[in-house]
Amino acid sequence: MTEPSLIREIRDGDEPGLIALWHAAGVSRPWNDPHRDIAFARSGPHATILVAEADGAIVASAMVGEDGHRGWTYYVAVAPGRQKSGLGRAIMQAAEIWLAARGVWKVQLLVRADNAAAVGFYERLGYRDTRTVCLQKVIGPAG
Repeated sequence: MTEPSLIREIRDGDEPGLIALWHAAGVSRPWNDPHRDIAFARSGPHATILVAEADGAIVASAMVGEDGHRGWTYYVAVAPGRQKSGLGRAIMQAAEIWLAARGVWKVQLLVRADNAAAVGFYERLGYRDTRTVCLQKVIGPAG
């Protein structure tokens, strides 16, 4: 196993490996179409997907975007065999740098309430529970 290359933005041809990573790391959900999410993140200047590659495979990712007030991260994933290697910390740092370069000073993320390991990871990176409630309404078709 070699060290990952520098973290970079997604490129054409990365999609199959990226989706495979999301499935292996358990961050994808059946009701979210990863192809659609990738295309949407790549469709404008307010979002991107950062990846780390090693041994010809994508081994870490973070979808990052900003809404003009806050930054958000999604699909933060590290290949199961490479977890606890510092890749998660590195991909989150890259996401924060991407946001800061755009003038964004606050980043948020969503973690499922039953995912204590992820909550602990983010807390070690300095993230705090804001004690807010996230509400959602689907306003369009899923596909």
